Amino acid sequence: MKVVILAGGLGTRLREETEFRPKPMVEVGGRPILWHIMKIYAHYGFHDFIISLGYRGNMIKEYFLNYEAMNNDFTICLGKHNQITYHQEHREQDFNVTLADTGLDTMTGGRIKRIEKYIDDDLFMVTYGDGLSNINIGELVAFHKSHNKLATITTMRPISRYGILDVNDKGKVCEFKEKPQVDGWASAGFMVLNRKVFNYLSGDDCIFEQAPLEQLAKEQQLMAYRHDGFFFAMDTYREYKQLNDMWDNGDAPWRVWS
Repeated sequence: MKVVILAGGLGTRLREETEFRPKPMVEVGGRPILWHIMKIYAHYGFHDFIISLGYRGNMIKEYFLNYEAMNNDFTICLGKHNQITYHQEHREQDFNVTLADTGLDTMTGGRIKRIEKYIDDDLFMVTYGDGLSNINIGELVAFHKSHNKLATITTMRPISRYGILDVNDKGKVCEFKEKPQVDGWASAGFMVLNRKVFNYLSGDDCIFEQAPLEQLAKEQQLMAYRHDGFFFAMDTYREYKQLNDMWDNGDAPWRVWS
């Protein structure tokens, strides 16, 4: 089953890091966050990736074109008979990566629509190029196959960005909770889709999280896989620092691979 990673957005809220590179190439622990996402899927046996490119997509292409040289020692013979010999084998030997230019200003639904030609199975997965999780991908796929609907989206309970106060009519604070979980469920990406979902997508301005998902829900074709574990989306410089601190401290819950 192929894994589509949406990697074409501008990442404007992380301008400190994305002014000169796409957000999926922002590094966590010395590796692009895109690499971390791929390693999560690969841990569960999914190695066939389609990267949907947009903003500074050439940098992602260059990363993969140079992957062997940058991740191995090598000997190079210069001159007319130039040859490169690599001396090690990195752990991504069986990754198959399709790099697809889906336009600079294309919205998420349009990006998914543009890679339709590379999907040759009934099912495929989609996620965003900035979210990390310890989600069990195998269980997610099994859940999708169990309900026979067109789409599954992973949901989690969001954490409030602010401390929550319970205040009575006189202004007395009865209770204070620092950044608690809030009611309701939020999208965490990590989707499984039937190829029939392409019929719900239109042009480049199609936002997948709006009309397509709304219509799927209306038709009772959208299911939610509830994830109670770790999920973290890197939207701001503060969150970028948090992820790097987790990695540096050996507390990276998304590192499910050995």
